[in-house]
Amino acid sequence: MDKNKLQDLVKNERFISGIYNYCDRWCERCPQTSRCLNYSFGEEEFADPESRDINNEAFWKKMSGILKDTLDLIMEKAAREGIDLNALDLDEVKEETRSVMEAADDHEISRAAMAYGRMAEDWFNEAGAYFGEEEPDADRLAIAGKNNASEKDDLQDAVEVISWYQHQIYVKLMRAISGLMEEAAEGSDGPDEFARDSDGSAKVALIGIDRSIAAWGIIHNRIPSIRNHSIRSIMIHLDKLRRRIEKDFPDARVFVRPGFDTVNLNS
Repeated sequence: MDKNKLQDLVKNERFISGIYNYCDRWCERCPQTSRCLNYSFGEEEFADPESRDINNEAFWKKMSGILKDTLDLIMEKAAREGIDLNALDLDEVKEETRSVMEAADDHEISRAAMAYGRMAEDWFNEAGAYFGEEEPDADRLAIAGKNNASEKDDLQDAVEVISWYQHQIYVKLMRAISGLMEEAAEGSDGPDEFARDSDGSAKVALIGIDRSIAAWGIIHNRIPSIRNHSIRSIMIHLDKLRRRIEKDFPDARVFVRPGFDTVNLNS
């Protein structure tokens, strides 16, 4: 990209300042690529991003509807088995090798997020063994669940969502926790006039968890023949993690991400 074209992009008023600071980096599924300067930097040509944005917005609305039904399933399961969704069970979670971000990495939330990544990987390994292969694809899953073409597409979407957020949740939470510690060290742990970066990172992690729960719900409903491969345990673990994040980052849900969220002027 030549210098003049770069300068033209920077000056273009259609781009939203800072929109890329609190996104999930999934450009193929993003409804705002046409307004993201960071995305445009990597594009050699601009092939009608507006139409792609509309399709992606519809995709996430569908996933949001599935989330509610899946959370209801989790609460019913927890009620039947006497599971406290407000308590994270980390007895079986091993401590990870400590890094320069030792304190954040050792936080309960970080360890729970890392545990989820392993749980998801274990499930796909177990499901792959069920089919006699390394990892099952959507076609295999659809056959196991006797699904039609539309349901197979749902399974493909679910697998993609889980795979995308499987490890990103941990990464975003590490940034949120370390940011929270830095803010506290700087004396900014009280009411603040400005939104906090830690809340923004926590919100991205929460969105990833919401979408992952919905995706696991699709797999749970579409392939009953392999439901016993820890799917319900995974969803319960994610819901506990979601609740803990909301407790430790009470303002995360209301954090306004440039370009993605809107301010409620009536609140």
